[in-house]
Amino acid sequence: MEIIRFAELRSEPWRNGGGVTRELASHPKAASAQDGVWDWRVSIADVSKAGDFSAFPGMERVLTVIDGELLLLTVDGAEHPLEKYRPFRFSGEAAAHGALPTGDIRDLNVITRTGSFKGFTSIIELSKKRAHPVFEGQLAVLLQGQAAVSAGNLSVSAEAATAAEADGDEPAAAPTEPEALNRYDAVVGSDNRTPEILGRGFLAVVSIDRVTA
Repeated sequence: MEIIRFAELRSEPWRNGGGVTRELASHPKAASAQDGVWDWRVSIADVSKAGDFSAFPGMERVLTVIDGELLLLTVDGAEHPLEKYRPFRFSGEAAAHGALPTGDIRDLNVITRTGSFKGFTSIIELSKKRAHPVFEGQLAVLLQGQAAVSAGNLSVSAEAATAAEADGDEPAAAPTEPEALNRYDAVVGSDNRTPEILGRGFLAVVSIDRVTA
């Protein structure tokens, strides 16, 4: 089970000085959050002043305000008021300008290479009674509240389990002890001992799907 601790991420200032970005994950892994050699990237940005957004030719973006009240985003001349927890999709090639009528904001950015990957962001409310699984190709970010994550049972078929017992191997591992998540920590999804999150608050679930011809 992999947890990305937000407090351990390196912040990189924007070229225009309007904010900083912390990269949660990218593929392929880039040396810098700014170099753009990746096919997809998930990051959290602090926006402290109005200004133009960097262009990402050949990319598609999904932006979600996760702290603060409002980002007034103008994309190719059209104005879009982006409220908290409402994902917004737009072209990375578009001319984009952000204004902050109610003060600083923090946003979650999902950027994918058009034709290769498609990114999606869903905001869900957590439950203490029903665990939320995080599958392969997903990244779950705790936005607000208190939560813990544990790895589920190792997925094996009944035939494989019987064969393992006959060979004297150890049975499938039990669920792990829960690990507490701090705000903006991210859980990397897996279909092998799928992580499960319990708690109270809100979670952003980012899905990165490969585009097939």
